[in-house]
Amino acid sequence: MSEPRYKIVFDGELLPNMSLDTVKDNFARLFKLDPARVEPLFGRRAVVLKRDLSANDADKYLSVLERAGALVRKEQDLAASLTLAPTDEEKQEEAAAQPCETMRCPKCGHEQPKSGECSACGIIIEKYLARQAQQPQTGTNDGRVPAGSPSPYAPPQARVGEELPEFGELRPFTTDGRIGRLRYLAWSLVLAVAGAVLFAVAGIGMAIHVAVGSLLIAAASIALCVVAVMIGVQRLHDIGWSGWLLLLNLVPVVGSVFSLLMLLMPGSVGANRYGPPPPANSTAVKVLAALWLIPIAALLLALVFGGFAAITGMLPPV
Repeated sequence: MSEPRYKIVFDGELLPNMSLDTVKDNFARLFKLDPARVEPLFGRRAVVLKRDLSANDADKYLSVLERAGALVRKEQDLAASLTLAPTDEEKQEEAAAQPCETMRCPKCGHEQPKSGECSACGIIIEKYLARQAQQPQTGTNDGRVPAGSPSPYAPPQARVGEELPEFGELRPFTTDGRIGRLRYLAWSLVLAVAGAVLFAVAGIGMAIHVAVGSLLIAAASIALCVVAVMIGVQRLHDIGWSGWLLLLNLVPVVGSVFSLLMLLMPGSVGANRYGPPPPANSTAVKVLAALWLIPIAALLLALVFGGFAAITGMLPPV
């Protein structure tokens, strides 16, 4: 009696704390489909994503799809279990019980039962030999293509269950990726210190010659603006927003509120359409972010004492 077979069923429901857009993007990436073809899967009706799976393979699909944010379930595939066609295991057992001729693959040297296709490298042997006969100059001395050469006749190796990385890479000089609130503060502080150093060098150049100083100031300003835009876009990606929203900082009043939102809004839980979450904050990141409390405290003290002095100056003398 053959082992039971299983299927993966999806009802369009999502796991808690997962947004619909994020799960759709994860499905499109996993199944390598256009977003328009993923849309029908979320119609609140049962859809079979994969059939005729062993228990082990079904559990693997469940794990991958749940990490993508989908609420899926495993059910026994009665249609596959009741079929009269032999399963892959039964075919292998039957083939092992019967003696058969063996052959060696002309490309990779794999020895297997005689067949028209190599089970190791996947080439169609007849087409491979015909291609070698037409282009013998591309092979090795014995007429075979080197083992590392890809074959145009190999079947595709794409897997639906390709795992997403747990954390994204940290790359400050790009608009790709995501960074959290603390890392945004830490990188901004480093950028501010670097800007102070660059403008100090530009001041020295200004003392040498006005043209040299002006050129250094322009170069430093452009470099600082570019890097500030890059880390700002990554912060927006972590929230799940488009990097183009960074232009709102140029709008009066709205820009101040939006900058505050960038500092306070938490990032998306898990992967979103801009990639996996950033790695955990290191001790250095936490220390640099905490250093922002010093200028904030100084500003608050200045406002308090300034207001007190203004009120005292307005009072009539006793």
